[in-house]
Amino acid sequence: MTEQAISFAKDFLAGGIAAAISKTAVAPIERVKLLLQVQHASKQIAADKQYKGIVDCIVRIPKEQGVLSFWRGNLANVIRYFPTQALNFAFKDKYKQIFLGGVDKHTQFWRYFAGNLASGGAAGATSLCFVYPLDFARTRLAADVGKSGTEREFKGLGDCLVKITKSDGIRGLYQGFNVSVQGIIIYRAAYFGVYDTAKGMLPDPKNTHIVVSWMIAQTVTAVAGVVSYPFDTVRRRMMMQSGRKGADIMYKGTVDCWRKIFKDEGGKAFFKGAWSNVLRGMGGAFVLVLYDELKKVI
Repeated sequence: MTEQAISFAKDFLAGGIAAAISKTAVAPIERVKLLLQVQHASKQIAADKQYKGIVDCIVRIPKEQGVLSFWRGNLANVIRYFPTQALNFAFKDKYKQIFLGGVDKHTQFWRYFAGNLASGGAAGATSLCFVYPLDFARTRLAADVGKSGTEREFKGLGDCLVKITKSDGIRGLYQGFNVSVQGIIIYRAAYFGVYDTAKGMLPDPKNTHIVVSWMIAQTVTAVAGVVSYPFDTVRRRMMMQSGRKGADIMYKGTVDCWRKIFKDEGGKAFFKGAWSNVLRGMGGAFVLVLYDELKKVI
């Protein structure tokens, strides 16, 4: 293998391991966030049974569905997240070579910043094309609130993918893809772009204390998550429509989804679960720092 291929493989491995560990750790928060986001579009959750907020959701889930249900959809998330994050990190460096070749970060700051934004956004959009069906399945499994097998919509990851494909075809697995690309570019651009730019401004980036790296990563993750959150809400609402027919279809398309959420639920509905998303973001920040640490030892 060439030195470049080995470097790519190391990036892939370090990013994947870091992501799998952190995602499993924050899976309960992730499920709470998803339920708050999509419950209005769920056929299983009646209007009078909707969760009132993060605390209500955390209390009711183990009572109604069992403690292990906090990790419902986590397998799909880990499978999805391994290639997603690994590809993001790996491609990010390749895109950086394209967008930042010959750019001096000290004398061409804004060009350096823009290059980091472009490389982060392009990396996120590229990987999304490959793993979207897994992201779709993770959302539908997490939103499945039945306690027993007979009450649940899907038996597991494979059952979800098969049922939706039979009902809507491959297209059904990509419901909400367009708005996802918009959101992922905004999120990843901030996530990678601001992080790399901030680290690049430090006196000695390679020997930065882990606490400083974590604080930078935490801030970046929180800001990126809030900015792109409305896009995430819309795409997950669109995901909930796959498999539905006739009158059960709530939204005619992405634009209609934006309009109806704002009209029926108000602007704050776009940010339902956003606070739990910030808490979950601690895992995302941990990924960035752990990735840097793993690269030092691999």
